Amino acid sequence: MIQLSDVFKFYKTERHSKIILDHVSMVFDSSYSYGLLGVNGAGKSTTLKIIAGTELPNSGKVRRTVRVSWPLGFSGGFHSAMTGRENVHFVARIYGADPRKAAMFVEEFSELGDYFDAPVKTYSSGMGARLAFGMSMAIEFEVYLIDEITGVGDMSFQKRCQEAFDQRRKNASVILVSHSMQTIADYCDRGGVLVEGRLFMFDTVGKAIEMYNRVNR
Repeated sequence: MIQLSDVFKFYKTERHSKIILDHVSMVFDSSYSYGLLGVNGAGKSTTLKIIAGTELPNSGKVRRTVRVSWPLGFSGGFHSAMTGRENVHFVARIYGADPRKAAMFVEEFSELGDYFDAPVKTYSSGMGARLAFGMSMAIEFEVYLIDEITGVGDMSFQKRCQEAFDQRRKNASVILVSHSMQTIADYCDRGGVLVEGRLFMFDTVGKAIEMYNRVNR
């Protein structure tokens, strides 16, 4: 279970404040997969980061009774001066996983070659994405957070990513942000719509899509 209790999140700019979550209380039952819909700038990605714990709310609490991933492919937590291997070791220890086993998996999965032992600051964006996705798959979570399903690398690597993720989904649920109605329908059981700081949750994806289409006519 993931529980948001009176969560308030806003960003302040020079001219105004942008409210992302306006004192939202919501429970995500980890036996279901959820899709989050909303227009560009509604705050879907920020909401996912708050659920993950990679970003904090201004007030309110987030309670997790299950192991929750960081947003899939998220590379913001890498230490740029450390090598890919050192980053994997560090993250594995945080999550109580075997560092050597995790590194072996990521090294083979990411296909970074010698760059796996080079500082992350020398990586291209594509190499960073490969490392991030591999690290996401190296540690088993009960809930995976996904901010858009995007292709990483060539077709062969994308196929490998899809196969690895499908394997993980057999024993885990997802909370997915996407602009694709079909992707939401394919992956999720329930749906939510983020509108002006309010999160409307529905027991079916179809109802969420109906509301999303209605408020965006």
